[in-house]
Amino acid sequence: MHIAVIGTGIVGACSAAWLQRDGHQITFVDPLEPGEACSFGNAGSLSPSACLPVGMPGMWRKVPKWLLDPLGPLTVRTGYLPRVMPWLVRMLRHSTPQEVTRIAGALQTLLQPIFDCYGPLLDHAKANELVRRTGCLYVYSSREAAAQWKWGMNLRRSLGVNLVDVEREELEALEPDLKGQFRFGILAPDNGSTLDPSQLVKALCRQALRDGARHDHRSVTGFEREGRRVTGLRMDSGEPLAVDGVVIAAGAWSGALAAQLGDRVPLETQRGYHVTVRSSNLTLRHTVMASEANLMINPMAMGLRLAGTVEFAGLKRAPNYERAQALLRQGLRLFPHLDTSNVTQWMGHRPCMPDSLPVIDRSRDTDNAWMAFGHGHMGMCMGATTGREVAHLVAGRPTQVDLAPFSASRFR
Repeated sequence: MHIAVIGTGIVGACSAAWLQRDGHQITFVDPLEPGEACSFGNAGSLSPSACLPVGMPGMWRKVPKWLLDPLGPLTVRTGYLPRVMPWLVRMLRHSTPQEVTRIAGALQTLLQPIFDCYGPLLDHAKANELVRRTGCLYVYSSREAAAQWKWGMNLRRSLGVNLVDVEREELEALEPDLKGQFRFGILAPDNGSTLDPSQLVKALCRQALRDGARHDHRSVTGFEREGRRVTGLRMDSGEPLAVDGVVIAAGAWSGALAAQLGDRVPLETQRGYHVTVRSSNLTLRHTVMASEANLMINPMAMGLRLAGTVEFAGLKRAPNYERAQALLRQGLRLFPHLDTSNVTQWMGHRPCMPDSLPVIDRSRDTDNAWMAFGHGHMGMCMGATTGREVAHLVAGRPTQVDLAPFSASRFR
């Protein structure tokens, strides 16, 4: 079949790669080049341990304080609160211990096979050098401070995540640049990361193009249909694009497209920021999660990337780069000797559902349309598994992951 994949982020790239393995002809549809939207600036984590949702037990107590701090870990820009409030209420409803346990179990089914699903794609694209498996360190000022996150860590362990306690001396031996700041850690040795998330997406898309895919740089405005089938994509210019099927993998822009096919989902953009310290004088070997600062630190090819925080302001508001600068100040508090003479900053749109579970499903009213979006903070982690499962859905094969928790109809 000729299948249009709307979106050239990591989910679209992986979906296309897996579909090509089944012999389908692919057309990417995206005005941007591959890896230039959310996939450009994420923290690069490839983490089987990242199975906890955004909404955690007890969060409801913290949200009011966070909302009063314009540079805090969660903020809503002026005027956007009425629009996002129903979404936030839904998120908090999914933050009970029972719900978090259910959600984490579902997420783990997508995360556990990360490297098995990336493996054949990276091999084919000759891009293995962009991925490393050096582990992730969750670090804390003390063992007592780490106890605040004990419930979540125990949930991860119960789901089979390999986590190892690391006392101060071993922590400082693993990462000498952490000396003096952190006294306790938990190592997730099976985690990995990418040296450059944008280049990883570009490598997969380049290989797809070498294998016969096309890239249509127009924007999709709607669909042409005959009965229960999409026959073409209406574009912002020129002639429609005739297709035999379509995969919606357009990240935070997917909700409006899915709604046109009758699949209405509560998709929201959690705007994420990063700073990349290009002149980094640190020698970190692991991805580091400083939980008390809500800061992920990842050594990458282009420098040290500091990422974190959530901002709600929709798809059109200009970035507030004070939030990026706040990340940099956090980094300097943790690493006072950090060389910040050459720094870049970025904002991107994470496509998020209120239960932190993506949508991976066939359209309810359209037989040849499939959805793969809403991966939130973990698109890079779950992209390859999602692509494999999309290929199974298109082929009508049994999926290797139970996709019931990721149904588009779960909020009806």
